[in-house]
Parts: sequence; structure tokens; C-alpha cells
Amino acid sequence: MKTRSQKSETRNQKVARKPQKPPAPPLLILISAPSGAGKTTLVNLLLEAQPQMTRVITCTTREPRPGEKNGVDYHFLTAADFLKRVQAGNFIEHATVFGNSYGILKRDLLDKLRAGKDVLLNVDVQGAATIRAQAKTEPELHRALVTIFLTATLDILAHRLRRRGADAEAVIQKRLATARQEISQWKNFDYLVISGDKEEDLRRALAIVESEKMRSARSAAPEF
Repeated sequence: MKTRSQKSETRNQKVARKPQKPPAPPLLILISAPSGAGKTTLVNLLLEAQPQMTRVITCTTREPRPGEKNGVDYHFLTAADFLKRVQAGNFIEHATVFGNSYGILKRDLLDKLRAGKDVLLNVDVQGAATIRAQAKTEPELHRALVTIFLTATLDILAHRLRRRGADAEAVIQKRLATARQEISQWKNFDYLVISGDKEEDLRRALAIVESEKMRSARSAAPEF
């Protein structure tokens, strides 16, 4: 008959022999969408639903808005400092929008991936194309990258833009014209999500994340 200490030792041995689940591979989830598709809402919901997911803080040359903090909302840079980083090749993608420059630091992105974090990027179609091109020559990015295009019909996009009440009709028409061009690029993405309500958009995005983590190209079977 085993003593209490022997039983305890046996339990410890069983615990020690319990197979360890291989860590899930980190993903670089890139989401693009035309105005009114609900991209910002989806990004925020994903970050709430996935504690291991994080975002890369974007650099910008625009002035901080009330309540925004440097290093939290954006990295606020001078135009000269931003240009130096462009010339040094520090950005994985950058663009100028309405006179202000925006860019994502490659170092920040890779540091988060190497720490095992899923990284979420919210970029436009042009930025997505730049990142896809870089991933073709960089195995670390290629292995992690998953691209999602979120959209809705033009009628729904127009309705959502007008419901916001933030833009004049001329601006809305310009956004819709841009949306037509962006939607034409959907075949360049890994996944197409037709926006419904925010709960359905989140469910579909989570399903994509889960399935991508189980792809044999990223995962490894446990030792046997």
C-alpha cells in the first residue's frame, strides 16, 4: 500500500508527464475597409475579445487632439524626424493624408510578434499593398500575415456615412467614389467579410483568427 508521500509523488509525475500544448503562432492581422464599413468598430471589438492581441502605435506628424497622449494614441513626430525615419527605412508602410504623414514602425511590429503577441493593423488599401509586398521578401512577416477586407454594399456605406452627420454631401460622394476603387481590390486580400451587424462581423473575424492559428504552415504537432 502506497504512503501519502508516494501517492503525492505519483501525482506529481503524472502532472509532469502531461503533454504541453505547442504555443499558438503569432499572427499579423491586417484589416482594410472603405469608409463606413465599420473597420474601427471591428478593430476595437477584436482587441477587447482577444487579450493576447495588440496594436502597433502609429507615428504621425499631425498635432495631438485634445486628450491624446504621445506614445499611447500616436507617436507624435516633427516632419523632419518623420522624414529621417522614412529615409532610414524604419517604416513598414507610410503615407501622407490631408497634409499629415502617418507610418508604422517595422521594429515595433516585429518586437510584438517576437514576443508572441498577435498584432492588429488598421490600414488603407494602399498600405495593405505595401505590407503584402514586403512580406513576400521577409519570411517572418510572410508567415504571420493574414489580410482581411471588410466592406458593405455602396448603399449601406452611404447610409452609414450620412448617419454619422460628420460630412457634407460633397465629401460623402467623394468618400463613396474612393470606396468604389478600394472595393475593387478585394481579391488581393486573404478574406472578404461582408459587414452585417457588429456582433456578426466580430464572430467572422474571430473565426478567421482561430482557423489561421491551426494552419499547418504555421503550427506544429505536439511531440509523440
